[in-house]
Amino acid sequence: MSRRVDKPKRKPLAQPLERLPAHVQAQGETVAEQAVFRDAGDRGASLSRPGLDQLRDRAALAEFDRVVVRAPERLARKYVHQVLLLEERRGHGCAGEFVERPLRQDAHDQVLLQMRGAVAEYERTLITERTLITDRMRRGRLTHLRAGQLLPWSRAPFGYRLDPEHPRDPACRRLDPAAAALVHEMFAW
Repeated sequence: MSRRVDKPKRKPLAQPLERLPAHVQAQGETVAEQAVFRDAGDRGASLSRPGLDQLRDRAALAEFDRVVVRAPERLARKYVHQVLLLEERRGHGCAGEFVERPLRQDAHDQVLLQMRGAVAEYERTLITERTLITDRMRRGRLTHLRAGQLLPWSRAPFGYRLDPEHPRDPACRRLDPAAAALVHEMFAW
């Protein structure tokens, strides 16, 4: 007999956020809690994010000499924004470091940074398109439900049978005589 052991569930952001302090500590340094900037729930498509704004303000005041980020696309989803933020940071004398793929100032790494930025931008566009399509589908389904052209379930309630080819079509709903008799008896009791 096998016994199932449930692993404790982690928050999706927990592992990446743990990697950053671990990376810095591996270099013999420590990270103060007030020096960790998060944009929980905000997307990298915009430069107007609370955590990013704090980081930019404190870097402008030269409060630290290095910024450690997991990857360039975590900084911003648009390549133009990535370059702007990296140049802004350099202008304040603040070095930057990416944990997943450290970059040097040579031509190969700059091309890699551009490609990653383009891919991040493309992914952001795909996510936006999927969201729009999903929203359009949800609104269409709701319209059909309200018009009575679509059943609100894909499995038949007890006492009914649905056509397996068209489970949500109201015209294909049939009464199951045996189950309907049981339902009638239960209501009679």
